[in-house]
Amino acid sequence: MSIIDNKKAFHDYFIEERFEAGMVLEGWEVKSLRAGRGQIKEAYVIVRNGEVFLFGAHISALPTASTHISPDPVRTRKLLLRGEEIKKLIGKVERAGYTLVPLNFHYQRGRIKCEIGLAKGKKQHDKRDTERIRDTQREIASVMKQNRR
Repeated sequence: MSIIDNKKAFHDYFIEERFEAGMVLEGWEVKSLRAGRGQIKEAYVIVRNGEVFLFGAHISALPTASTHISPDPVRTRKLLLRGEEIKKLIGKVERAGYTLVPLNFHYQRGRIKCEIGLAKGKKQHDKRDTERIRDTQREIASVMKQNRR
């Protein structure tokens, strides 16, 4: 079950491969995500010293959060992947043009996971082509729906 989707990632990038990563979260962050108070539109993933980190994800604290902590909504969060997956990502990201973007946050067996995608940036004409294809498919679907009646 998806919590947050990053639709902008599919608009700006060609997603070539997907990986599922666990996240190191604090208690207030889990509560906020369960309430749907997160945003990953401007977030990105970086590999540093053999570890994977999520930057720019905004998880706003609930007003009922504890009074003795001061939550940082845009803090850097560590992502948990297997060693061989991290090595594979390092090899691909070192090549020109590849980047790592968070695609969504979702639940899996009660845990919150982050799906990250190995992506290659789209050019402006690629974005226009994608929109054109989407529009034609929408028109075809509406005509087919009218023909069924």
